[in-house]
Order: sequence, then structure tokens, then C-alpha cells
Amino acid sequence: MTEPLLRRLHARGERIMVGALPWVAPVYRAMPQVADVIVFPFAHGGLQWQARRAMAASLRGRFDAAYVCPNSLKSALIPWWAGIPRRVGYSGESRLLLLNQRLHNPPKGERPPMVAFYSALSGDADVADDRPQLQLDSLLQTSALQTLGLTEQGYYVFAPGAEYGPAKRWPPGHFASLAAQLPLPVVLLGSAKEAALCAEIAAQAKALGAKTVLDFSGRTSLDQALAVIAAAKAMVSNDSGLMHVAAAFGTLQVAVFGSSSPLHTPPLSDKAQVLWLKNDASYQPALDCAPCFQRVCPLGHTRCLVDITPGLVLAGLQSG
Repeated sequence: MTEPLLRRLHARGERIMVGALPWVAPVYRAMPQVADVIVFPFAHGGLQWQARRAMAASLRGRFDAAYVCPNSLKSALIPWWAGIPRRVGYSGESRLLLLNQRLHNPPKGERPPMVAFYSALSGDADVADDRPQLQLDSLLQTSALQTLGLTEQGYYVFAPGAEYGPAKRWPPGHFASLAAQLPLPVVLLGSAKEAALCAEIAAQAKALGAKTVLDFSGRTSLDQALAVIAAAKAMVSNDSGLMHVAAAFGTLQVAVFGSSSPLHTPPLSDKAQVLWLKNDASYQPALDCAPCFQRVCPLGHTRCLVDITPGLVLAGLQSG
């Protein structure tokens, strides 16, 4: 979702280097406007003062400006310690001294969609086409498909995980039922944390008669996962990072939303279809509780996801 911002900066002549954590870096390498990616050797969570100071020292004197996309305090420390002259970001989390070009940070309920939120850091006026775009190296894609035994357009991808929590995950049984109705093999993608979820879907799908279900959860690099999504016939996912990857590659997709809102983080692609019962006038009783943005359904029924049937998703795939 930061790609349109980087495209704007590149278009006006800025040479871009992105600082990213290891599990995000491959996505930035698939952006042609990014000259280089600096991989930050930080663990998830914690300030890690010493490591950040060392990284800042290695960057001193190399940059004219830093665009700080996350709202956290720790994300603004490196540009400040590195003495980068112009440090741009949203106000918040005690960053008054760390940033010297601050944008007003609206309350969560009043924020624009995230792509527009990030793109505003450029200071440019809004543009008509602000959709994320990724381009994968053709040799990398071919190598990944060969390694995994896949052929282009010869399979569907399911991304059943959502790190935020179960209130964003379409039920495993629904994924399994859909897999059993598709004419091509199904590839399951996810992290090692989602291996049990994917194994459950694979077992149920096979019991329902699915021909081929390939569970690659925790068994691919992010580079390989990008290649698999880019070459797929179509993808079905929850509101997740891989959903945005599919949109950026222009892959046909159906995105299932539950506790979150496609008004905030939509897949920005003409080939994306969103299923969200909140805005379905024919669905009764209406989902007055959505979007709740909770990790677990506060009411205990997760009706916003359970009532999106495999048939609805199948119709979305067939109409694409």
C-alpha cells in the first residue's frame, strides 16, 4: 500500500531506497522505482536501541529526506539519529522532535483509505490512478514455478490466514468446500503460523473430493509466494497482506471481508471482487455490528464471515 507513494516520489526525480524488515523486503524488490532495499536486522517488537543506533550511523550523510510510513516512535528514530535533514511523517506517538515535517494524523475512524493515507506523505495533489503495482522478475517467477511444480494459470491460490485474528478469517470449512468445487488444483499459501489452519483445510477439501490441494504454508519464501500469486488463475483470501499483493499483480481475486472494512483497506484492482455482507442490502438481519475491527468476534458468532457461502465466492470467481 506504500507503492503509490514511492511511484510519486520516483516520478518527480527522487532516487529511492527503502528500509524494510526481512519479511517485507521482497515486496519492495518487486517495485521498479525502488533503487535498493536496506534490510533492517530487527526482531519484531521492542525498541532495540543499540541495533537502531548502529543502523542510523551507517546511513548518516547518505540521504536528503526520509518518509516515515508507520506511525510508531521507533520507526522515526533511525532517520533522526542518522541526521537526515528532512524527515516526513504523521504526528503521533511522541514524535514531535523526531520529525520536522509533520502531517496531521486524523483519528482512526476518520482516516482515508490506507493508500491515500501513505501517498499524502509526498505532499502532491491526489492523482487519478493511485493503485499499487508490482512487477516480478520473469526469471525469478519461472524458477519459482518450476521449483514448486506449478504451471502458469494452472491453479487457484487460497490465502486463508489473517495475522490480526480469527474475526478476519473465512471459515476453514468454507475454503475446503470451495476447493472441492474448482476445476484446477488449489495452492494454499501462508506462514508457518498458519500451517495448522492450512492442513485442516487441505484435509477437509480432500475428504470432500477435491482433486489436488497443495499445502505450501511455511514452505515457501516470500519471493516464491509472490511468484505463485502473480501466475495464478485466481486467488481467494481474507483481508490480508497477500490480498494486496494479488491486487498489485492484477491477479483475478475474490477478497472476503469480515470484521474489517474494504472502505479502509480495499484491494485496488479492476480484477478484484470484494464480498462484505455489511454493504449487502439483501442480507438480513443487517450487520449493525460491522465493521468492529476486533480480533475475535465480540458477539461470538462471526456471522459476517460464516454467512458468506462458498457459492458466493465461486460465483465471484466465475464472473471475473
